[in-house]
Amino acid sequence: MSLADRVRHPAFLQRVMSAEEAAALIPTGANVGMSGFTGAGYPKAVPQALAARAKAEHAAGKPYKINVWTGASTAPELDGALAAANALGQRLPFNTDPICRNKINAGEIDFIDMHLSHVAQHAWFGFLGPLHVAVIEVLGVTDEGLLIPAAAVGNNKTWLEIADKVILEVNTKPSAKMEGMHDIYYGTAIPPRRVPINMTHADDRIGQPYLRVDPTKVIAVVETHKGDRDNVFATPDENSNKIASYIIDFLAHEMKMGRLPKEMLPVQSGVGNVANAVLAGLLHGPFENLLGFTEVLQDGMLDLLRAGKMSKASATAISLSRKAYEDFEQNIDFYRERIILRPQEISNHPELVRRLGIIAMNSMIEADIYGNINSTHLMGTAMMNGIGGSGDFARNGYLSFFVTPSVAKNGAISCIVPMVSHVDHTEHDTQIIVTEQGLADLRGLSPRQRAEVIIDRCAHPDFRPALHDYVERAKHSAGGQHTPHLLNEALSWHQRYVETGSMHPAA
Repeated sequence: MSLADRVRHPAFLQRVMSAEEAAALIPTGANVGMSGFTGAGYPKAVPQALAARAKAEHAAGKPYKINVWTGASTAPELDGALAAANALGQRLPFNTDPICRNKINAGEIDFIDMHLSHVAQHAWFGFLGPLHVAVIEVLGVTDEGLLIPAAAVGNNKTWLEIADKVILEVNTKPSAKMEGMHDIYYGTAIPPRRVPINMTHADDRIGQPYLRVDPTKVIAVVETHKGDRDNVFATPDENSNKIASYIIDFLAHEMKMGRLPKEMLPVQSGVGNVANAVLAGLLHGPFENLLGFTEVLQDGMLDLLRAGKMSKASATAISLSRKAYEDFEQNIDFYRERIILRPQEISNHPELVRRLGIIAMNSMIEADIYGNINSTHLMGTAMMNGIGGSGDFARNGYLSFFVTPSVAKNGAISCIVPMVSHVDHTEHDTQIIVTEQGLADLRGLSPRQRAEVIIDRCAHPDFRPALHDYVERAKHSAGGQHTPHLLNEALSWHQRYVETGSMHPAA
């Protein structure tokens, strides 16, 4: 399919140019909003051209850097290329690229880690400064000048509305039959003029299938023909399957006890192998007619839809393995009727998460004995990826699970520690912690009760004695006993790892 077939509005065809010509229109120091969410729907050509421009400018003694805002993570063609070219001054709100991560942790890129539900509204409020240029991937332009969104919506609606100038990348490779899959809501407003979002079921459509843009702001149209990043999901290992089985059994028990409705509540699942293992467990579990209300639609949800176990899935992006994407394209008519792609200000909206009663499942780096969660930092200082949407769902979900294997680095690190080295989610936002050792239901428990349950059910046996010893000694130390701690030892496990390469006391 040619560009003219995809771009049906004549005025936009008059602005077609190369990626290099478009990149030349973005000045150094600009705040640039780019499309993309978890390796889907990101621009492919313009970032590469910007990286080449930055290298040439640096070689000529003229440093070139831009500040990049996206929906979430992107891919090597964007984050990796710009980071390698030293073209990133600031980055928000989420990143998974290893080159970019290394430069963030080296202090060479200013990274702003944000709740994904906050990004669009903070941009609207002016908290982040002006947005000079938006670079947005779309699948085409209608006769009326409306934009057909790609495999990720993310913050594109907001970028298109608030940016001074817009560059469109029209990707002719993905199926044009995705048209109609999207639901773009234009009812949000700045306080105090906000109105309730008219949505009571996870599969409600409340918007329109297209993105809008002021044609006078479009300064370039660039053609690309390239697929999204392939997401490789490993076959769930034994630990992932154990975690999944604990969650499935727990949900079945909650339903039996009458704390979950028999038709089940909508499910949110974070990204990764554990999340896919949980979805695989749902595939073979007792639940029928499931609904998905999540950020990213992965392979596991596609399996649920195809098997008829899930009736509809709402997300802001589709992020699939190569094999799953081939199935998606071959059966696009089937999936278009069952998948709804929304802006992330809707997919991650805290009030909607609470109203719809979402069952949330997210990964973590570590938890402490009282239920505080670290989702972002290694040893308290090095950024991993970011908080993403976990906070949006954890605090507001009907049920909220945090999952991790009990140990890392071949057993050298305990993922259950006396005190987390960085707090992303406080104990007040944590309901259920799951490792391959077991499940700790923290609802209705005091801090000291939480400690016993987390240690006995979630910590690895190699670390349980030391954790119990810490709690017992803390109980008898001076000071208040509501949340017993030994302040001179609370982070000693992390310090021991930094110094010796192991958290084990005998190391």
